[in-house]
Amino acid sequence: MDPGDPAGDPAAGTRRCTGQDPLLLLQILQTLWSTRERQQLREEAWRGFAALDDPLAGLLDMLESSRGRRREGPSLEAWISHQLQCWLRAQPHPGPAQHSPRLEQLQARAVRVLTESPLSLAAPLASIFQLQDVDRSCLLEHVHRLYHEGRFREAVMLGTTLKLQPELDVEKMSVPLLLQDKVALVERYVAGFPDLQRRLLALMDSWCQPGFDIKDVARQYPQVASLSLEKLSPKVLSRQVLRLQERFGMVPALCPHAATQQRLAALQHLCHKRFMEKSLSQENWADHVQGLVGQSPWLQEQLSQLLASLRDPGTATQCTPNPLLPEDQLPATVAAELGQLQLQGRAAEADSKPDVKEVKDRHYQLPIPRENVYLLASREDLARHEGALLQPQQVVAVDLEWTPVFVAGGRPRPSLLQVAMEGHVFLLDIQALTQPPAGQGARAFSQLVTQLLSDPSITKLGYGMAGDLQKLGTSCPALAHVEKQVLGGVDLLLVHRQMRVAGMPTPGVDGAGGLRGLSLLVQQVLGTTLDKTQQLSNWDRRPLCEEKLIYAAADAYCLLEVHQALCREPARFHLSGDLAGSQRPRHRERPGTEEPPSLQDASASAAPRQVPVAVTEATIPQVPARAFRVVCDNMLQGLARSLRCLGVDAQVLRSSEDHRRAAESSLQLVHSCQLCQAGSGNRTAKDGAVGGQGAEMVPASASLSCKSNLQIARLEGRIILTSGQPYHTLRAQVGAGRCLLVDGSLKAQQQAKAVLRHFNVRVTHADIFSRCQACNGDQYLKVSTDMMKQLMRLSGHQEGPRTSGDKATQSQERQEPGPAPEEAPGGCTHDRPCRWLQAADLCAETPDTLANGTRLQLARVPAGVLRTPGLQHFYCCSRCGKVFWDGSHLGRVATHFQDVLESAPGACEPSPAPSPASSSF
Repeated sequence: MDPGDPAGDPAAGTRRCTGQDPLLLLQILQTLWSTRERQQLREEAWRGFAALDDPLAGLLDMLESSRGRRREGPSLEAWISHQLQCWLRAQPHPGPAQHSPRLEQLQARAVRVLTESPLSLAAPLASIFQLQDVDRSCLLEHVHRLYHEGRFREAVMLGTTLKLQPELDVEKMSVPLLLQDKVALVERYVAGFPDLQRRLLALMDSWCQPGFDIKDVARQYPQVASLSLEKLSPKVLSRQVLRLQERFGMVPALCPHAATQQRLAALQHLCHKRFMEKSLSQENWADHVQGLVGQSPWLQEQLSQLLASLRDPGTATQCTPNPLLPEDQLPATVAAELGQLQLQGRAAEADSKPDVKEVKDRHYQLPIPRENVYLLASREDLARHEGALLQPQQVVAVDLEWTPVFVAGGRPRPSLLQVAMEGHVFLLDIQALTQPPAGQGARAFSQLVTQLLSDPSITKLGYGMAGDLQKLGTSCPALAHVEKQVLGGVDLLLVHRQMRVAGMPTPGVDGAGGLRGLSLLVQQVLGTTLDKTQQLSNWDRRPLCEEKLIYAAADAYCLLEVHQALCREPARFHLSGDLAGSQRPRHRERPGTEEPPSLQDASASAAPRQVPVAVTEATIPQVPARAFRVVCDNMLQGLARSLRCLGVDAQVLRSSEDHRRAAESSLQLVHSCQLCQAGSGNRTAKDGAVGGQGAEMVPASASLSCKSNLQIARLEGRIILTSGQPYHTLRAQVGAGRCLLVDGSLKAQQQAKAVLRHFNVRVTHADIFSRCQACNGDQYLKVSTDMMKQLMRLSGHQEGPRTSGDKATQSQERQEPGPAPEEAPGGCTHDRPCRWLQAADLCAETPDTLANGTRLQLARVPAGVLRTPGLQHFYCCSRCGKVFWDGSHLGRVATHFQDVLESAPGACEPSPAPSPASSSF
């Protein structure tokens, strides 16, 4: 007889005579589980736990009786175990004493149950029965068994749950998961164990060494499925290693190979800047490359190969500083060219400077005299110019320069703060002013900067101002979090994104290798480009040369001229008159990064967050939402659903269709369709991007992908919405105003608002859910709740799928049964005008199929919806059969799109009463 089995314990049988039988409780819970009455299920479970004489033994009885029926995923057994864990925490129940024979018996049974159960039971059983204190040999054996069966993820997760990591081989457990790109799971596995973290980093760093082939490791694990070896290249893996090194707080010396790979990536980037873009001077290139290569023979060899790959050895020779590589390591062509230049005495002047006039014609030039640029390097300099810097009611531009950092663990330190105002530029030497950190100069610098940024009467211009000020705060402790103190700030980066939303064209710039950031903004507004040859300079080197001073002054002063041009002609750039109000919240380019609210204008902060108007509505005829017809490419399915939600006829290309088919329908009706005339009138300047930068040029190989868009647009008179490269090709074929480029980084609702504003589409509350979001159909059939019950019963759909409410219940959240929030075409405040479902509309042989062959999607209707109080009818899409019902989604949609809805919802028109035939089944 098993000493751990309560069936062999006479005392247990006596207790069950007075308490509730655990197996009877299990039967009750199984019945409620099948009906998905989660709230009642939880209440019954907690009452049952309280009625058990021994809840711990009762749980094991229930789990053992379910042996063989358990499966992965949500299960009643896992739910009961978790509920008992919560019940014990809420009202502690006296249990067996620690290390008592009774507890040891229960633990032995719990271990047997755990080894035969899915992973979902591990955490609650470990907590309830204190399995961390039991003999770990049985648990380790189970983990090893999972591992040898190829269930690596389960083995690692179980070892993590039971805290078995110190007794397991970290390399053995981690390698299969790393091969599948499950770094996050491995990171959790070693969390809290510094020794394991060091060993993991050493392993991953060894994969970054030169000549290592990850395929050699993969061959040792043939049972590993879905290998992600492309994500384990030295370049990608080194970034992961250095990220973990910083996260774990380990010394950089622990990851030498990853640091070398990082230096190689930086070396390739600098060579691209110098040789391809030609945006880096030889002095700056040599300075950075010398620091990266150092005395590493391998990096010297890599630099030699990079130079040898250049088509013009003379160019490489001109950019090769002698100290970088020994002459015997230079490529033969480069060495020969260098020797010839040295013999001719021209090596020192090989890097000839371009013609000054050519530079002036090509790049933005500082429009003020050189004597109006002041370098402030002492407390006395600050005091002398404090009045000009803090003069109220002025507009100043703020910028920052720092030396780039290419090695792991480095942080860029700001070196120069530029403040430009009308006619003058002040360059504040941060390096000189903040030394010593507690000196008078540092205090005067911090006070002046704080006063300048916090004065609301002074308008501060910047481009990515928050990031600049955060860097300033990290190097100057007195200015920590200074970005949150900014008042009266206008970030032209946000304004620039507004211009992209409006489809601002980018003349002379191709999307792939063209300008970016501030350079692109200056090109678009002022018609010239910024000279960025000094951008990657060593700004910590003193004294600052004349070229750096002029570059820094121009980098700040151009913001003033851009701001003046935008304020002078906002309509030309598709902006509102209030430039500060044109700023919108920044997109999250990285998880966890947001634009601080302090950089928003006070009035803009108080206003609802919304995508701004892209065009002036008065210049374009208004188009009713139900008359607006678009075709979206496969990457804009979310946008199509959002537009359908507002009544727009939005067709989506299938993944097998190409874009040219969509454009075919645009040309067919371009002259006869009133919508087309409204969309093309006065719109030559609007054929740019909605929500994004101007479109990229399309290579010849990409032109074939336009066929589907072209055909649909021509045949049906639709506007083409695309987020892909074929934009230019499509626009050229369908004409002005017929094709828009949508920013794929925006959320679907933001994209929809930008499109509606761009075409001046009129949307009312009556348009909401007038189309099926799934298939774009606009014909519904109304079904009474009683008929819906009959249809589900006759079709064998007594139970629908589990809803999100059920899942929430499994997470211990109380939720009343009801409609899934996304299923509500008609909303709860008006009745969709449509015909009631008749018996003649259904096939006699298959009650769930319409006469037109469409099968109603009854299996997707949760059973709990049919019991929702007050729900009187459903809607069925006659095209795809999707079933909808009234819920809370209408209110949410109206709230999300309230800034584009024209009028409030009106009174509901009474709908016809159900026909007698509706309930004749």
